[in-house]
Amino acid sequence: MLRIIDARTGEPVTAAPARRGLTRVEAHVPARDATGLRVLLVTDLLVRALELGGTPVLPVLTGDREEAELRADAAALGVRPLEDGRDAGARLGAATVHVVAEGGTAPDGALVAVAPATPAAPADDPLALRAALLARHHRTPVELDAAALAQAGAGLLRRRRAVADWARRPSRPVPEEVRGRLRAAWDDDLDAPGVLRVLDRAAADPGLTDGARFETYAYADRFLGLELTRDIGAPL
Repeated sequence: MLRIIDARTGEPVTAAPARRGLTRVEAHVPARDATGLRVLLVTDLLVRALELGGTPVLPVLTGDREEAELRADAAALGVRPLEDGRDAGARLGAATVHVVAEGGTAPDGALVAVAPATPAAPADDPLALRAALLARHHRTPVELDAAALAQAGAGLLRRRRAVADWARRPSRPVPEEVRGRLRAAWDDDLDAPGVLRVLDRAAADPGLTDGARFETYAYADRFLGLELTRDIGAPL
């Protein structure tokens, strides 16, 4: 069951009180900057984790400043489409989780606070930027300098090439133990770095077949959103 740290109390709470009940996830983007992008990304991770757990979700973008530009930034970052908060309205009986920048506020409901991201270098590849943000827990500040972006881009390329290579072998199911570790990571306050560590461990595990590694990475990417299978069929 997905649990998040509620910034109002500092205590872990269940993100969705009813597994099959609709949960509204609101992104409160303070500005069109690196921290705003991180708020959008964490909103996306929360939506993905809830859906993987079987909870229907209504993702919403609140505010009206630079909305078209924010939506374009979100799409480039691999964030799923967000409803307009003015049109979506309040759904009767829907629990609400707000995603805000650190220090931000929102109406009643659980509050996920996102630490600041400091841009120090332009990001030519939005998914490399996504990978750099995923490498740090969302409650930890991050500096997106050239070294961090280059390291994230190289790691993304390495993982995609490995997945493309594994895809040439017969598929095998994700081992239940590995599936459990992945779910435990993202259910623990959206621990994306923990998910990446599970993937690195799976890649190095001699007891796993390449087909099982492929399915493991494809499954985890439903949460990470890094397009890890994108290079399948491309020259290695």
